[in-house]
Amino acid sequence: MAHVPSFPESSESASAESLALQACDDVESLRAVQRAYACIEKLIDPQRVQDTEEVCPNRSELSALVQVVNEELHRRIETADAAVRALRVAVGEGGAK
Repeated sequence: MAHVPSFPESSESASAESLALQACDDVESLRAVQRAYACIEKLIDPQRVQDTEEVCPNRSELSALVQVVNEELHRRIETADAAVRALRVAVGEGGAK
């Protein structure tokens, strides 16, 4: 759980803490991507077909794959939605002039 300081921090200190938290989130995101990649690799790597335990992705890897795909899809939808909203605002402002 994040600690909330009882006194205001300087913007430099808050920025450093924010960057550190973002770095931790980014590392965790990279771990999820690596698990998803391992899942894909197991699904398509024909060299290890003799070992079914090695070939079959586990639940954690499949979950990571689905989560990464879902997050990327969500990010792209949000980006497209923001672009459409900005376009609507721009068109609305252009029509008002």
